[in-house]
Amino acid sequence: MTKETTEEKQYPIKSLHDFLSELDSEWTKFRNGSLIGLASSTILFIIVVGIILRIRRIGLGFIDFILLLLAGVFLVYSIYVMYRQFRFFNRWERRVGLLLHLEEEMLEEKLSKEKKA
Repeated sequence: MTKETTEEKQYPIKSLHDFLSELDSEWTKFRNGSLIGLASSTILFIIVVGIILRIRRIGLGFIDFILLLLAGVFLVYSIYVMYRQFRFFNRWERRVGLLLHLEEEMLEEKLSKEKKA
């Protein structure tokens, strides 16, 4: 036998159960992180818009105005992406929960069959 057939392949996770358990424990952190990013980007956008509206009083030059305008555009895009990310986490949270529940039921059935045998 070759060395490849005698050794087991190494996988990044041991089982689907390990993957789902790790995913479930991290899911809330990712969702909350996207919500915090959404809120902070919105606050920064409001500040940038406020500065742009008062730019003549502050006396900023043309280059400063362009930089603030670019910052506003990037913040709008960042807000959009974080909003989509938050919607993704909310939509898939239910599906992952159902998958975890289904796995638990399958494991319980297997254990009950093994006990009967």
